[in-house]
Amino acid sequence: MLDTGSLSERDICTKFITPALQQAGWDIQTQIREEVSFTAGRVIVKGRLHTRGRQRRADYLLSYRPNQPIAVVEAKDGSHSVGDGMQQALAYSDALDVPFVFSSNGDGFLFHDRTGLGAQTETQLSLDEFPSPEELWERYCRWKGLEGPARPVVEQPYYDDGSGRVPRYFQRVAINRTVEAIAKGQDRLLLVMATGTGKTYTAFQIIWRLWKSGQKRRILFLADRNVLIDQAKNNDFRPFGRAMTKIGNRTVDKSYEVYLSLYQAVTGNEEEKNIYREFSPDFFDLVVIDECHRGSAAEDSAWRAILDYFSSATHIGLTATPKETKEVSNIDYFGDPIYTYSLKQGIQDGFLAPYKVIRVDLDKDLQGWRPSKGQADKHGNVIEDRVYNQKDFDRKLVLDQRTEAVAQRVTEYLESNDPYQKTIIFCEDIDHAERMRQALVNLNPKRVAENRKYVMRITGDEQEGKAELDNFINPEARYPVIATTSKLMTTGVDAQTCKVIVLDRRINSMTEFKQIIGRGTRINDDFNKHWFTILDFKKATELFADPNFDGDPVQIYEPSGEEPIVPTDEQPSEAEEGAELEEVPAEGGDVAEEPGEYGIEGEPDWSTDDSTGPWGGSDGDAGDDDEPRRYVVGDVPVSVLAERVQYLDGDGQLITESLRDYTRKQVRAQYASLDDFLKQWEGADRKQAIIDELAEQGLFWDDLIREVGDTLGEEPDPFDVICHIVYDQPPLSRRQRAENVRKQDYFQQYSEPAREVLDGLLEKYADTGIEPIEDRKVLTMDPLSRLGTPTELIQSFGGKAGYDQAVRELEGALYDQQA
Repeated sequence: MLDTGSLSERDICTKFITPALQQAGWDIQTQIREEVSFTAGRVIVKGRLHTRGRQRRADYLLSYRPNQPIAVVEAKDGSHSVGDGMQQALAYSDALDVPFVFSSNGDGFLFHDRTGLGAQTETQLSLDEFPSPEELWERYCRWKGLEGPARPVVEQPYYDDGSGRVPRYFQRVAINRTVEAIAKGQDRLLLVMATGTGKTYTAFQIIWRLWKSGQKRRILFLADRNVLIDQAKNNDFRPFGRAMTKIGNRTVDKSYEVYLSLYQAVTGNEEEKNIYREFSPDFFDLVVIDECHRGSAAEDSAWRAILDYFSSATHIGLTATPKETKEVSNIDYFGDPIYTYSLKQGIQDGFLAPYKVIRVDLDKDLQGWRPSKGQADKHGNVIEDRVYNQKDFDRKLVLDQRTEAVAQRVTEYLESNDPYQKTIIFCEDIDHAERMRQALVNLNPKRVAENRKYVMRITGDEQEGKAELDNFINPEARYPVIATTSKLMTTGVDAQTCKVIVLDRRINSMTEFKQIIGRGTRINDDFNKHWFTILDFKKATELFADPNFDGDPVQIYEPSGEEPIVPTDEQPSEAEEGAELEEVPAEGGDVAEEPGEYGIEGEPDWSTDDSTGPWGGSDGDAGDDDEPRRYVVGDVPVSVLAERVQYLDGDGQLITESLRDYTRKQVRAQYASLDDFLKQWEGADRKQAIIDELAEQGLFWDDLIREVGDTLGEEPDPFDVICHIVYDQPPLSRRQRAENVRKQDYFQQYSEPAREVLDGLLEKYADTGIEPIEDRKVLTMDPLSRLGTPTELIQSFGGKAGYDQAVRELEGALYDQQA
C-alpha cells in the first residue's frame, strides 16, 4: 500500500478521498464539489484601497440534490492524523448547516454524525466504508422528520437559469430550512436577514420550490413600497412569467397563481374597497410578507387585517430588523426566527461592507445653551429661559450656526477623501433637511456650479427632490452626490454606492437605526464600493453598543388581551408605524407617495409649507397659546469640541478604546514579548504575511502608520509601528532603514549589476514598503525595469534561487538594527 505520510493535501484528495467517494456512489459531476469557498473574505481597508481576508473553504461539500448539501469533508496531508481536520470541519458544518462531517488524511475517515441517529457520534471508517448518498439522505430525512408527502417537496430542485447564479451559503440555509419546515406543516415562519443579503432572491427560491412541487399553488407576495414590488416582478420573480401578476386596487383576475401586491393596493377605508376580500379566505396557500417589521407587525393595524383574512395560508415574514417592543412583535405572530443572518456575520463573511464611525461632538450639544434674559429669536419671539441641549436642537430650537458647523465638517470630510462619494444626511425633519441643503450649497459653490444637483433635498413633500431618488441610487449617475433627508430614505432605498452616512438626528428606535445603517452596507465591486463611513453628530451610534443591535431578537411583547381593532382609515396609526413611510393608492390604481396623516416623511403632515415645523405653523409663528413652535437663533457660534474615530475590530465589534491601546492588546495576545515578535518576524519567509495576518485580526495599518509617521515626519515600516506602539521601541522611517543598509557597505559582496538591482529594491522599499520587494513583479516596475528585463536582472544573481536568497538577506539587513 502506498505510504501517505509524504503526500500533500492535494495528492491525498486526488489519490484517496475522491476515489473513495466515487466508489461509495457519489457522482463527481452533480454531488461532489471540491474546494468550495463559501465566503467572500472580509474586506480589509487600506487607505483608499482594499484587500480581502481569507475565504472559508471546505475541501469537499457533498449534496444529495444540487444546492442541498448534507456532508462536509476536510482533508489533511499525510503528516496529519485522520482526525486532525475534524474541528475545522465541524466549524464549517455549523455555517453550512450540514449534519454529516468527515475528516481524512488518506488512510481512512473519521465520521462525526450530528443527527444522533448513529450508534455513536464519532466513528472510524476505512476508505471503502464511506456511506452512500442514499444512506446519508435517508438518515437526514429521518432526522428532520421528512417522511411521506414531505419528501418530494424538499427534493424539488432550485430554479436554475443556466447563468451559474446559485444561492450563497446563508441564502441556501434560509431556503432549505424554510422549505423543510413548510413541508412538515409549519404555517408561521420568520426569516431575519441583514439589509443587502438578498431577501427577495431568497423568497423567490422558496416560493419556486414550493410552487413547482405542488405544495403551494397560489401565492401572495406583499410589500409596502411600489419599488419593492416592481423590482421583484422585473428581476428575481421573472421566471414565474405568465403565472404572475401585480394586483391593482380596482379589479382582480383570479386566473393567476403568483400575485404581487402593495398592502395599500388591497386595503381601503371602506369595506367595499378592501380588494383582498374579492378573494376567498382560502384562495392563497402561501403569503410572503416583505419588510414585515412595518405595518403588519402591529396586531391592531389595517395591514394585519389582510393576514388575518388569509389566516389559513402559510405566512412567511421577511425582515432585516424584526420589531420587538411591548406594543408590537414579529415573534409573537411568526414565532422565533427560523434563521438569522446578521450584519456582523455578513461583514465577517465579506458579503457586506464594513464601516468606521467618526463621532463629532459640537460644543453646544455637550455644554448646552441658555439665552440671556429677555433674549428674542430671529422672529422676535422671546426665548423661554432654560438650558437647551442636543435633544432640543432642530426640534424646539434652531441654531443656524449649528447647521453650518455640521455642513462644514461634512464638506471637509468629502473634500479630503472624495467629493463625489454618495452621501445621505439624515436630519430631524423636512425643515432641517432644507436648511442643511442650503448650508451645503453655500459651502460647495464650485461643485454646485458644476451641477446644481450636487446637493438635493430628497423628502416626500417635494417632487423635484423626490424625482432624483432614482438617480441617487443609480451607480451610473454621478448626481445627486449629497442627499439631505429625514425619513424617506431610511428603508427601501438600494443605494449600492452610498459611502457616507451622516447622522444629525436623534434615533431612539433600534429598528430605525438598523435600517439607516443598512443604507451603506451593500458592496459594489464595479464601482469600488467596499466600505462606508458614518459621521455621527447626535450620539446615535451609541446604539452599536446595545446587545440588541446585532443579537437575536427577543420578544418583549405584552399582548393586550383585547380583540384586534381594524382602523377604518388608510394610513397607519402612530403606534402602528412609529410614524414610518406610507404609500397611498392614487387615482387609476397606481401608487403615489403622498403625505398622509403622518406624512410620507413619517412626521405630522406639515408639508404644505417648507418652513413648517413639527408643531404646526411657521418656525417663528405663534400658536393659539401665543407660544412659538420653534425658536430660531442666528448669532450663536457653534464649533467642533471633540472628534473620535472608531473602527470595527476583527470580530465585528466597534472598538471603544484608543487605537494604540487596542493595537497593544491585539498584538500582545499573539506575541507576548518583543523577543516573541522578533523571532516570528525573522523566521518568516514573507514579512508581508505577518502584516496581512494582523490586518485580518483588526489592525488598522494606515491609521497607525499615519499616527507614528506624524511624529517621524516620514512613513515608518509596519515593523516599526509594532515595535514602537506595542513594545515602546524608538521607531525608524522606511527611508532611514534603507539608508542604514547603504551605510553598511552591504552591497560589496555582489557584482555591479546585482548591486544596482539591490539599490533599486531599497529605493522601492523606502517609497512603498516591504510588500513589493517580496514579489518578483517588482522587477517590471520603475526604477528596476530600466536596468534590464526581469530575466536579465535575476540572472545577475545566478538565477532565481540566488535572487530569492539575496532578497532574504536584504530583508535581514533592513531589520538588523532592531533585532
